[in-house]
Amino acid sequence: MAQPRSQLVSADERGMFHCVQRCVRRAWLCGVDTYTGVSFEHRKRWVEERIALLGECFAVAIHAYAVMSNHVHLVLEIDPRAPRHWCDDDVARRWVRLFPPRESTRSAIEAKCQSTISDPVRLAVIRQRLGDLSWLMKCLAEPIARRANAEDLCKGRFWEGRFKSQVLKDEKALLAAMAYVDLNPVRAGMTDQMEDQQHTSVHARAREARDRPQLLACAMQPWVTTITSTLPGIRLRDYLELVEWIGKQLRDDKHGIISTAAPPIVQQIEKNTGRWPVRVKAIGSRYWRVVGDTQDLIDTAKELGQRWLRGIGFARSLEKVR
Repeated sequence: MAQPRSQLVSADERGMFHCVQRCVRRAWLCGVDTYTGVSFEHRKRWVEERIALLGECFAVAIHAYAVMSNHVHLVLEIDPRAPRHWCDDDVARRWVRLFPPRESTRSAIEAKCQSTISDPVRLAVIRQRLGDLSWLMKCLAEPIARRANAEDLCKGRFWEGRFKSQVLKDEKALLAAMAYVDLNPVRAGMTDQMEDQQHTSVHARAREARDRPQLLACAMQPWVTTITSTLPGIRLRDYLELVEWIGKQLRDDKHGIISTAAPPIVQQIEKNTGRWPVRVKAIGSRYWRVVGDTQDLIDTAKELGQRWLRGIGFARSLEKVR
């Protein structure tokens, strides 16, 4: 039985999540329509730009994203408590950036900000929403749907119901989810080169590293953030090597051609390096609502009043991988 999202997403505690939003009927509404041949690739840029804006306005750290032809992945960390410490002016201006007035003049924007500040009840609601996962995903989905429908001169659903989410219980789960999302084009057979994985966070990171090579030796930061993140303290170079190595393990046609020797960062993260490709691939198939070690899943099941939670059996089997 599915659990209400409120049982897994706390309104008062920071959490890490892997979220997926699919297009209606999983149609390629952000890619090249195989039936008509019409290209909607430009909509992927819309989604990327919107994700960046959300990362600047919500109390969130966007760790990874992938904009595919018929769905979007996000790996993020959100802190519902952070907006409580923002000043009224900051809260209002963040909200007006998300929902600007019809007239995009400076005077109209300022008037809406002042109107928001002058209504304490409304401001309190907005402050709560800026730390809410459901509102973040709503603010991603709705503007893209309206824009696409206007372009197509039609009405109706663009996205397939509400988004799906997984709770990431620890840093290993977070890192595995990031790699899983960044490798979406590889698993889809769209590319086998990291530099060709467009509309993904790993592509954005690699491009930035080419322009600023000094970043490779620095601790990797969230793609965009307004909060202090718990991102594992690894260098950007190490993460790019990790993603490239896992991608090679996931390609069935590469066996016997590409070395399976794990990069040093994998050996630092986990003693049994063979677990990592399995762990990453399992994000989308073996876990369900919660990703973590066996005890994490058992504890979560107890909190939900259940005896079992999908993924516990896999987590136990993963511990036996050599």
